[in-house]
Amino acid sequence: MSSTPSLYAPWRMQYIKTLEAKNEPASPTGCFLCDAVTLFDSAEERRSRMILWKSEHSIVVINKYPYTSGHLLIAPQRHLAEPEMLEDAELLDLEKQTIRATQLLKKVLNPQGFNIGENLGRAAGAGLPGHLHRHVVPRWNGDTNFMSVVGDCRIVPQAWDQLWQDLMAAV
Repeated sequence: MSSTPSLYAPWRMQYIKTLEAKNEPASPTGCFLCDAVTLFDSAEERRSRMILWKSEHSIVVINKYPYTSGHLLIAPQRHLAEPEMLEDAELLDLEKQTIRATQLLKKVLNPQGFNIGENLGRAAGAGLPGHLHRHVVPRWNGDTNFMSVVGDCRIVPQAWDQLWQDLMAAV
C-alpha cells in the first residue's frame, strides 16, 4: 500500500469527456458562452452554468476548469473569434467588465494580483477558439506550488457553488 496521498478532482472528468466527444456538442449551441447569453433569464441556469452577470455587450462566468479559485471568463455576447472583430462599444464593455470583475474578486477573495489575458486560437491554448474570451485569474503571493510543476495538476481550494454564492452576494 502506497503512502502517497491522493487528490480528488471529480469535476475534471466532465472536461476530459468533452475533449473526447466527437460528434456531440458540449452545449445546445455548441458554445457554452453563447448558451450563457441566451439562458441568462433563468435563475437556475445562471447558477448551474456559474453565470455572474451580463452587461450590454458582455457575459461574465466562473471558469468551470479553473487555474485557481476565482478564475473568471469575460466574453463578448456575440460569437466572435478575434478581437479585431469587436465593435468599439463591445471592446470598451469588455474592458469595463474586466475592471468590474477584478474589483469584485478584490472585495471577496482579497488577491494580491491578477493574471488577465486571452488565448487566441487552439495553438495558443484556447479551449474555445471560436468565441473570444478573457481570463481573469486572481493570484496570491506564494500560490504557485509543486503540483503544477511536477504533477500537471492544480489545487483549487474552493468549490464552484460556494464561490458563486460568495461572488453573487457581493455583486
